[in-house]
Amino acid sequence: MLPMQSTLFFFEAGEWWDYAMLAVVIAVLATLSWIAIRSKWAAIALFIVIPVLLTIFWWPYSTEGTQSAGWFAIVKQYSALLGSLSLVALQYFPKLRRNRYYLLIPPLILAVNILEAVIRDFQCYGIHGTDPVNGLWTWGGPWNIMNAVAGILNLLMIAGWVGIYVSKKDKHIIWADLTIWWIIAYDLWNVAYVYNCLSDRAWYSGVALLAACTIPAFMKMGRGAWIQYRAYTLTFWSAFVLTFPRFTYESRFAHDHSHNTTAMFVIAFLALAFNAGLFVYHVWRIWKTKRNPFKAELYADAFDNPKLISETATDEVKKRIADRIGKTPQEAGFTQ
Repeated sequence: MLPMQSTLFFFEAGEWWDYAMLAVVIAVLATLSWIAIRSKWAAIALFIVIPVLLTIFWWPYSTEGTQSAGWFAIVKQYSALLGSLSLVALQYFPKLRRNRYYLLIPPLILAVNILEAVIRDFQCYGIHGTDPVNGLWTWGGPWNIMNAVAGILNLLMIAGWVGIYVSKKDKHIIWADLTIWWIIAYDLWNVAYVYNCLSDRAWYSGVALLAACTIPAFMKMGRGAWIQYRAYTLTFWSAFVLTFPRFTYESRFAHDHSHNTTAMFVIAFLALAFNAGLFVYHVWRIWKTKRNPFKAELYADAFDNPKLISETATDEVKKRIADRIGKTPQEAGFTQ
């Protein structure tokens, strides 16, 4: 029999301060990301100075005897940090923006992170009880297979990275082909992964972390810049977990998974259904436009992207995007 708690289906009912802390974590992660985007000196402090100091004086000792012990949390932190630094470099070294090989870094890191989680979902299918890797309660089932397939579909829809550019308005890095619909699909898949494979960490490492990068992407200030908020918030949260590894499971703000297999199935089903539907549309879009998503933007002239590009791209960038999709800037709607 599975251990159950007083729940609200997905999570334990908890206390009011659990929800207050969730809001605080979301706000702090999003705000720190916004500051790092706007200020070069803040980016240097947050992504170079502080990590170096923590690497020397704290992280080698902070996780011993905790759920964050071992290599996984360390690799997660430094891979996220590398991704963030690669985006910072795009902001301040203009020559990199025209280097097609350098522009492969964001999609490669994103794809590797998705693939890593997909493999973990398959592994968790066979675990029933305490996960020998992280000591968390894990109950494998068809939901793991469903979500792994959703992750593969989401990975296959990564497109248009050749069109990554830096906003002329506020230094945000714009990747227009990661549309709002792709972001929702990613969030459903990722929260299902964390929920089904990291159980009692899902309140913060799933809900809070994803909200911190998704909310700005739905706001005017962060439209098109999801990849930057995702990389930065993940870096900050990974650093926090290494620094205070007992926060998510031993502090008064710990908020547990419901241990409800029906909830695990429902969240995986939603992730798979949404990603499958979007994947069908993605393939149809490739067929309709006759564009290669590895060489050109697939959605530059779709959804709200023409307005986004018209407001944030320079005339030179607009011309390059339009050339790749076989239109003039006027035809593509980049001159609104």
